[in-house]
Amino acid sequence: MLTKLTTSGAIYLAAISILPIFLLSGVPLDKVRPAAVGEFFARVLPGWVLNGTGIQFYFGGTSLLIVIGVAMDTIQQIESQLVMRHYDGFLKGTRIKGRRG
Repeated sequence: MLTKLTTSGAIYLAAISILPIFLLSGVPLDKVRPAAVGEFFARVLPGWVLNGTGIQFYFGGTSLLIVIGVAMDTIQQIESQLVMRHYDGFLKGTRIKGRRG
């Protein structure tokens, strides 16, 4: 079970960190050899996949991971403070794992 969880987490982290690069510059599959395969990709895939969107991102993959991690930690700390003071919690419909109650 631990191997499956680690593998899926690693694939997710790799996708998050590589996604901004692919959105910016695209994936040049239309230049694949043999030429028939490249032409097939050029016909099937939309232009933004092959050439990128051209939008300048201010956050790369690593900074997105840091921002998401800090946000999740902040919410967990707020929830723990609310529970310590006998409130119902910050997010009423959900419960964070490891929280007593």
